[in-house]
This record gives sequence, structure tokens and C-alpha cells, in this order.
Amino acid sequence: MSKNEIKQGATKNHYTFPVITVICAVPFLMVLGNSMLIPVLPKMKSVMGLSQFCCGLVITAFSIPAGLAFIIAGPLSDRFGRKTIIAPSLLLYGVGGLLAGISALLFKNPYYPILGSRFIQGAAAAGTYPIAMALIGDVYQGEERSKVLGLAEAANGLGKVVSPILGSAAALISWYFPFFVYGVLALPTAIALWFLIADPGKTSKDTSIRKYFTEVKDILVEKGKELLIVFLSGAIILFLLFGLLFYYSDTLEAVYKIVGFKKGLVLAIPVLVMSITNYITGRLVKEKLNLMKTLTWVGLTISGLGLLSMGLIKAHWYLFLAVSIVGLGNGLALPSINYLVTSSTTDRKRGIITSVYGSVRFFGVALGPPLFGLGLDWSKAGLFIVAGIIGLLTAVLAFIFVQPEQLVANE
Repeated sequence: MSKNEIKQGATKNHYTFPVITVICAVPFLMVLGNSMLIPVLPKMKSVMGLSQFCCGLVITAFSIPAGLAFIIAGPLSDRFGRKTIIAPSLLLYGVGGLLAGISALLFKNPYYPILGSRFIQGAAAAGTYPIAMALIGDVYQGEERSKVLGLAEAANGLGKVVSPILGSAAALISWYFPFFVYGVLALPTAIALWFLIADPGKTSKDTSIRKYFTEVKDILVEKGKELLIVFLSGAIILFLLFGLLFYYSDTLEAVYKIVGFKKGLVLAIPVLVMSITNYITGRLVKEKLNLMKTLTWVGLTISGLGLLSMGLIKAHWYLFLAVSIVGLGNGLALPSINYLVTSSTTDRKRGIITSVYGSVRFFGVALGPPLFGLGLDWSKAGLFIVAGIIGLLTAVLAFIFVQPEQLVANE
């Protein structure tokens, strides 16, 4: 059987509701790793007596190891198959969450054990969404690929919508209870994925390690500039989003006295805007490469302007509109960025490319909360003006340097 026949068979078997649901559950679960804790951070700060910076490290302790481990997870998935990496990663992800919850029960001052557990959880997250993106790229082609990638990013966005509500609801039991939710959700998903998903059989087992990395180097030499800007765009847009959500969560509680489950609902509004926009964008872009470029720089521009305006407009009501504007910008840009990354190479090296992309995304997420925390100590208006300028400059780089026709590989 030819490789094309293998791929066509895999695509037919994978284009079913249960399989797509399980694949989309992976990005949904991964985003809970940080987003579910956003509404709980002020309570953690109070209970454990943390500074704003140390509280932000609860997010960073997850994201930094994830960013580093991506570099390993990608090549392993190229060599041994996608689900061989995704399923065990989901199991360890759930276990890391359980360890953090148990630490809160066992230790009088659980801050450092929680950071260690979050480190484990973050390292496991490296084998989830980016590898799922590679799997989607393996088994879906053209218009189907853009649709499923749009669904996956929408599931990721839905996770951001549900997570503050879920985190707030779990925290009604106790501030540490959200950690247990990870295990409850991740472990059955890992089992379902193992039995439902079949890798399409297109890995780099037949390629020596030296040849594999030589081919990766050739991709980076040929498309390095375009990939760098696309990677940067994904990292910056998530850096701005999670920094803003960190500020938004703290402000809702400290200024507006919106707490508990109600706070989770309010936090979900801007992310719901992003999730709906992700879904619509994924269905619209299809294989329209020029439209993808346009939506990338336009989305970054909208996010940048939303943040910039927060530094200039002082009205209290404007905060709620501005965070929705930033969510809209993210929803426009991310599905296009994901397609360009996933389609920039062929199956055999897709895992490492999507993992490097996942790595820079996670570094963006990791740096957002602590840097926004430090920026708030300096100047709130200054912080949002600088953040807005960063978004606008990234939009300019995407407009000038991203050439989709050169970036997307012929398959």
C-alpha cells in the first residue's frame, strides 16, 4: 500500500465525531493547565502570603518546562508516532495536577511543592496540543485540515472560556480543589485517545537521527525568516492575552469586588469572544493563504490597539470592552498562524516544527503574568501602552515578512 493510500485510509477513519472530539479534547485540557487557575490566583496569593510576582510564578512553573520539553516531544513523536507521546503525556499531566492538590492537603506551606508539581505537569503538557496539531496535519488535507485545526483552536478557546468558570466553581469547595480536576479529566481522555486514535504510519523511524536533524536544518534555512515571524506572532499574541487575563482577574476582585463563580463568568466573556472567532475563522480561511496572512496581521493590530487604548482611556467600563477587543484579535490571528505552521513541512518532520511553535507559545504564556505583574508595579498606563506597541510592531513584522506561498509545503 502506498503512503498516499495509508494517509487516505487514516483520514477516512479519523473524520468521525468521536475521533475529532478526542483530538479536540487535547487542546481543551492543555489550556486548563493555566487558565483554570487564573481566577484562583488572588486566593492563592492570600492563603500562602505571596507577592504578586511569586503568585505569577504558579503560571510560569507550568509554562517554562512545557516550553523546554516541547523540543524533545516533537522529534520523539516524529520517530515513534503521535499517540505514543500524547497518551502518556496526558496521564502525567493529570498526575501532576493531583500531586499539586495533595501537596496543599499535606503541607502547611505548600507553595514550593505546588511549584514542583506544576513543573511536572508543564513538562507533560509538551506532549499534548502541539503533537495533536502534528497529528491533524498528518491525517487531514487542505480544507479539512483548516477546519479541524480551527475546531482544535476553538476547543482551546472553549477551554479558556470554561476554565475560569470551572476553576471558580471548584474553588468554592477549596482553593486547591482545581488541581484535582486535572486528574479527573486527563486520565480518561488519555485512555480514550489510546484506543480511538490510530497513527497514520508516517513517522521518521526509517530515517537516521543525523539525517532527520539535517532535514530539519534545511527547513529552517529555507523558511527560517517566515517561520520565525509566525512563531513570534503566536508567542506575542498569547503573551499579551495571558498578561491581560492575569491583570483582569486581579482587578475584578480588588476593584470591582467580583469574586467566586460570578468572577469566573465575567472572566469567560472575552475568551468566549475569542473562541467563537477562532471557530468562524477556521471555517472561513480554508486554503486561502493570502487571507491567512491578512488575518494574522489584522488580529495582532486589533489586539495591540485594544491594549494601547487601555493605557489611554481611564473609564472603568472600558476595561470590559477592551479585553473583548483583545480576544477578538486573538481569535482572528491564531487559526491562520496554526495552519501556516502545521503546513510548513511534510509529515516526517511536522512534529518538531509544531513543537518548536508550541514552545514559543508557552514561553509567551509563561512570561505574561509575571511581567505584567512587574509592569503594574511600575505604571499601569505605561504597561498597557508598551504592551500595545509590542502587539502593533509584531503586526508590522507579520505584514512585511510572512509570505504564505513560500511557507506552506507542497504535499
